[in-house]
Order: sequence, then structure tokens, then C-alpha cells
Amino acid sequence: AWGALEDAYQAGKLRAIGVSNFEEPDLDNILESCTVKPMVNQILAHISNTPKELIKYTQDKGILVEAFSPIAHGELLKNQEVAEIAEKYGVSIPQLSIRYTLQLGLLPLPKTANPAHMKENAEVDFVISEEDMEVLKNMEQI
Repeated sequence: AWGALEDAYQAGKLRAIGVSNFEEPDLDNILESCTVKPMVNQILAHISNTPKELIKYTQDKGILVEAFSPIAHGELLKNQEVAEIAEKYGVSIPQLSIRYTLQLGLLPLPKTANPAHMKENAEVDFVISEEDMEVLKNMEQI
């Protein structure tokens, strides 16, 4: 399957190719035999689920990490500790969650069909303090 993606990429039919949910051994396997390195590894990453080692490993290989479900399938909306941190910055929980992934150097992939939510999700021009980032990175998994 990867060979077919490489062929399509080299033929100019695709602008980028990547993988999804690849762990370190999976990445090693593809990197050992590929002619085109994956440009992205899409993984589940959000506040309370930050696979730090996989993120670092992937980034060290020069592969972009795309964080799908940065709002934890909506579960973060129910978390009081996250709500308090969002309130501290005067932002919504989705905005905090998206900003969190951006500060980790990840590309967030939030999902919404609501135009108002799309607009709000793009308004993340604030910085989460290092102290709060550490709290969010080490939050108990939901």
C-alpha cells in the first residue's frame, strides 16, 4: 500500500503522503524500506492523552504529527480542571485544546460542521504558560 502511495506521489497525483496511528516499530519498518518518507503521522493526541515518546520520536524523524480529536471526542468539555484553565485564559475548552496541540508542535484536526465553532476554533492567538502546559500534559487520562 505504501508503494502505491509513493508511486502516486512521485507521479504528482498527491501533494503529501502519510500514515495514521503508526507506533515507533511501524515507523521504523516503513522508514527502512521507503523511497519517500511519510510526511505526517496522524495520531490521537489531546489533553489527557499525550503520547510524549511517540510525538518526540515522530518529530525527531522529521515527520509532522497531526493530532486528531484534539477535543477528545468532546470528553474534555466535561472536565472541570480543563474548564478552569480555559477560563483563566478567557477561552473555550476547544480553543484551549487546540492551542495545547499547537504548542506541542502538532497540527490539530478538530472536527465540527458548525460554522460558528469553526470560526471560534481558529481563534487561538494566546499562549498557554509552561506551568499550565505541564499540568495539561500530565493530566489523568480520560
